[in-house]
Amino acid sequence: MVVGIGNGIGIGIGIGESRDLMTQLVKMGANGGSGSRNTSPMGRRVGSRNVSPSKQKAIKTKPRGLDEETIAKFAKSPQPDVQMEDDIWAMLPEDLLNEILARIPPFMIFRLRSVCKRWNSILLDSAFLQFHSQVPSHGPCLLTFYKTSINSQSQTPQCSVFSLPLKQWYRIPFTFLPQWAICLIGSSGGLVCFSGLDGSTFKTLICNPLTQTFQILPLMHYNIQRQLTMVVDRSQRTFKIIAANDLYGDKSLPTEVYDSRFGQWSVNQTMPAVNFCSSKMAFCDSRLYLETLSPIGLMVYRVDTGYWEHVPAKFPRSLLDGYLIAGVKKRLFLVGRVGVYSTIQSMRIWELDHGKVMWVEVTRMPPRYFRGLLRLSAERFECFGQDNLILFTSWNQGKGLLYDVDKKVWSWIAGCGLRLYNGQVCFYEPRFDASIY
Repeated sequence: MVVGIGNGIGIGIGIGESRDLMTQLVKMGANGGSGSRNTSPMGRRVGSRNVSPSKQKAIKTKPRGLDEETIAKFAKSPQPDVQMEDDIWAMLPEDLLNEILARIPPFMIFRLRSVCKRWNSILLDSAFLQFHSQVPSHGPCLLTFYKTSINSQSQTPQCSVFSLPLKQWYRIPFTFLPQWAICLIGSSGGLVCFSGLDGSTFKTLICNPLTQTFQILPLMHYNIQRQLTMVVDRSQRTFKIIAANDLYGDKSLPTEVYDSRFGQWSVNQTMPAVNFCSSKMAFCDSRLYLETLSPIGLMVYRVDTGYWEHVPAKFPRSLLDGYLIAGVKKRLFLVGRVGVYSTIQSMRIWELDHGKVMWVEVTRMPPRYFRGLLRLSAERFECFGQDNLILFTSWNQGKGLLYDVDKKVWSWIAGCGLRLYNGQVCFYEPRFDASIY
């Protein structure tokens, strides 16, 4: 079943505001996001102040990605500002308009769709999606999903997205999903996976929050709540869902894999009997990793062969709780507390040395951040990761703590989405061109 919603998403804006937005878009399109000199009169806002060449100065612009920073300079020969006419806006070539719209933050599209019928159908335009697939990614975001109770009979799904490049929260309409989709599995390549019980039937779906479309996947061969993970191959425009063991670890079931190329689940080897250390899984380098206590180490599922194998990587001493985090280029991290519940503790991050099959410490959370995250020694925390970014959240705090492994920087993230007790969080990459098929 595939459902799409094309209208009724945008927020109404006036003619004057839409003209200001269009002016910004033309500026971004002329510059191409690279900080180059803009020589077109269309690239300057009406009423801006001209600056003489002798007073030129460098201005740091807002980076598109987390690691980007460009420098822009005023033109050496400023030209007088030109009042733009409506006829000029209407005569923009189609390819130039698509190029501009593809480079703006994707969340602004919801506002721009209400400008005219032409823009309202932009998400169905194959030319726009082609331009969008070729521009750099907006950058990592955090997606929070939760449901608020209107009465005892119904709940309203809510979704907030925090853009790390823009450092701003956005609200995305999320009423297009069926009521049973309450468990956020994860996100990859612009797609988000949900599961839930429709009566007594366990179901799974894939959706694109930006295009407001979703697909309910076929039922698994063994219809029971399972540990799920998702991975997207953007180059092939395909995705896979891996169903590991029983969600509660009571039953030993064959591993099932859904491949979007074939539209069906395949049954593979049953995971050997183990004693799980955590229900969290990490997908890294075409392998699915799970922590185990008996035998101690990691259980690894190879997607290419469909078989499980054991890796005897011993955990660090005095590890209280740990989470596996997948990084980039085969990097696998272990995050957890070290110490005793009733005494001094610390949060540490290790990386798996695949050659020596051992965990190597990468860094430790500074004490002031640890005390700000966990006020009580036995307080629970959650941990998520993507592309060498690690997010920490605690159940009783209204904020999250982000660590950039490459830059070695800690930073707080505050917002309403992380304050809700029943909120679910994952990393998310907004993509209009992510296909649910």
